[in-house]
Amino acid sequence: MPTPAPTSVPTPTPAPTATPAPGALSPLHVQGNKLVNASGQTVVLHGVNHSGTEYACVQGWGMGDGPTYDQSVVTAIKSWRTNAVRVPLNEDCWLAINGVPAAYSGATYQQFIKNWVTLLNNNGIYAILELKWTAPGGTPATGQVPMPDIDHSPTFWSQVANAYKGNNAVIFELFNEPFPDNQQNSTAAWTCWRDGGTCSGVSFQAAGMQSLVNAVRGTGATNVVALGGVSYANALYQWLAYKPNDPLNNMAAVWHVYNFNICNTVSCYNANAGPVLAQVPVIVTETGADTCDATWWNTYLSWLDTSGVSYLAWVWNTWGASCTTLSLINDYAGTPTQMGQIYKTHLGGLP
Repeated sequence: MPTPAPTSVPTPTPAPTATPAPGALSPLHVQGNKLVNASGQTVVLHGVNHSGTEYACVQGWGMGDGPTYDQSVVTAIKSWRTNAVRVPLNEDCWLAINGVPAAYSGATYQQFIKNWVTLLNNNGIYAILELKWTAPGGTPATGQVPMPDIDHSPTFWSQVANAYKGNNAVIFELFNEPFPDNQQNSTAAWTCWRDGGTCSGVSFQAAGMQSLVNAVRGTGATNVVALGGVSYANALYQWLAYKPNDPLNNMAAVWHVYNFNICNTVSCYNANAGPVLAQVPVIVTETGADTCDATWWNTYLSWLDTSGVSYLAWVWNTWGASCTTLSLINDYAGTPTQMGQIYKTHLGGLP
């Protein structure tokens, strides 16, 4: 989802505070069409997105969105029976390029993210690092674009992989929502998705998913890599046919489904994602209902439960109580919005 800019400049978020004792969090890897831990037990992720680390830095007012990134926030997230948090990243902030203020970029930004990931992991929560905001050349990364760029994105992933290799409680989601070829589910879109280069609907040289997988694996990192399909990650139809080569076969598919997406019915889920989830793990890293349609959302979440698919809702931020904001919470103590209550109730009813 495109991230709305804050309506006012919030107070910069303090650095995450460390917790004293690490939680027992077993590393993940792909086995067939499941995520499994070191003991070979299937792990299904249920979690939330916490937005802010993709935009506060480049907008020059902080590291993240919210009063704190501390134990109180994690405790609230855990109270919803979650075991995963998705952490959106900005390549300019990580790489300290294109005019991002020094106070919010480079080593300072990287340490903030590391502290947040460590805090999550220490609380038994898996972290999904995803590349959200990118831009080619000297253009600041101030929003979503159709594809990652060859200028910076492979370098970004080489650095991130180096920073987190050895911690397989972290999943690398290589690019948030690809939409080359003008959002189409087409051969041109899927070819661009895998191979990059000059693409329809992309005004710069794109980095294909294969180049990003290569960047990660070139560091020796063995983390699970997760790749969203085209059409804003809503289309998985040709994911298997265009799947990049991963020498470790440690790859998952990413799927985004909202009520307003083209694919939003059970028959479409079966046709679109069914063949993929039969072969590889599928992680829904974004889902929500901007109408607060509980019937639609519970039907979808139950379909995911039956299929053994992991999912994380958008978004654990206080952007307003209206369903249209897709905010799950009214405050960082975890008081749910109307939409958030649907999700919290669903998670509470799981075995």
